[in-house]
Amino acid sequence: MKEKVSMVSLGCPKNLVDAEVMLGCLAKDQYEITTDEHAADIIIVNTCSFIGDAKKESIDTILDLADRKHDGRCRLLVVTGCLPQRYQEELAAELPEVDIFVGTADYPRIAEIIAAKRGVAEQLRYISDPNYIFDESLPRLKSSPAYTAYLKIAEGCSNCCSYCVIPSLRGTLRSRPLDNLLMEARTLVSNGTKEINLIAQDITAWGRDLPGTPTLEELIRELAKIAGLRWIRLLYAYPDGITDGIIEIIKTEPKVCKYLDIPLQHISDPVLKRMNRRSTEPQIRELIAKMRSEIPEIALRTSLIVGFPGETEEDFRTLLTYVEETQFDRLGVFCYSREEGTPAAEMDDQVSERVKRDRYKKLMKVQARLSFKRNRRLIDTEEEVIVEGYSDETDLLLKGRSSRQAPDIDGQVYITAGTANVGDIVRLRITDSSDYDLIGEIVEE
Repeated sequence: MKEKVSMVSLGCPKNLVDAEVMLGCLAKDQYEITTDEHAADIIIVNTCSFIGDAKKESIDTILDLADRKHDGRCRLLVVTGCLPQRYQEELAAELPEVDIFVGTADYPRIAEIIAAKRGVAEQLRYISDPNYIFDESLPRLKSSPAYTAYLKIAEGCSNCCSYCVIPSLRGTLRSRPLDNLLMEARTLVSNGTKEINLIAQDITAWGRDLPGTPTLEELIRELAKIAGLRWIRLLYAYPDGITDGIIEIIKTEPKVCKYLDIPLQHISDPVLKRMNRRSTEPQIRELIAKMRSEIPEIALRTSLIVGFPGETEEDFRTLLTYVEETQFDRLGVFCYSREEGTPAAEMDDQVSERVKRDRYKKLMKVQARLSFKRNRRLIDTEEEVIVEGYSDETDLLLKGRSSRQAPDIDGQVYITAGTANVGDIVRLRITDSSDYDLIGEIVEE
């Protein structure tokens, strides 16, 4: 009988792609994939350790799934990804329930690694230098619906922000070649994908390390030529890498969603300098103003950090005022997490947890009001929406996402009139809204 494998993937979409590659490799090696952890012979937890909350979620999940060794069929518990890459010695000592640890560079060997455990009693660890880059020749078993997919265009990061552990966990920037990406994209589209979300630690850095230094604009233009691909979405674009060419292609290429995720992290120059960010307040203000001027309908998402070492009340007020003025369509806020091994962890003037939480709450309260206000402006307009199935609350309502909403992180659209199949892209007239979600009716062609 085939052994059954169950996978839990935590963290970001970039991590999810790694998990899907592991599932593809295991399926190719004749393992049966199951979503029922109680029925699984092998359970894999693909972990994140970017910030404190992610580490806690990873540890809690590992401990919870370790119970399947007693009340389920599980014979092997495997922990992969960023957590073992960062803490292999500590984890090996503190989690004897785990049979195998696999780092961020060895995951494509998952079937071989599991096979090596047969007949071996001791805990195994496979933690190499983080220098692997995904190749389209590897199998990938998508866990997301057929109509949408993430395309990881690069691995690692060379930006070296003072708070970030990613370079030590994932290595420096390694871009995937253009032909490699186009081949994977064509395969995804041939299997029913209509929406491709470009992801990397910084998509604007793509190509800088490749022969001929191709640009993100060139990649997007080649992807747009793929017949059957309807939406191309750009996620994680660092502000200093957003060129006039990128703005122009978002403005003029119909397949590119009028949406951009720009992780700004802060607006106060003293904080940006300590973060080792390359953009300044005037440059950020000029960029956002230019994008809003060139593409008035664009939905802008950003992420911000509150409570960074040395962030004063004045710095925070500057940030709060900027958010009020700019009115981002989407906004994620994180309390600064003091990560060992980073320059920021050793900085003076660490901000208390109480102050961080207070600033987080104030910023999110402002954003909820602004998001509601921006959503109200969409009433009586029409949006393209991809249908994702029935609402979780009732099978009387369909739900979906507009081209202005990224999967998993943004709100949804609830469809109150009209019929469509899952994966269809339809025109919707927006009739109402809430803080983060939209409500509308399908416009018959």
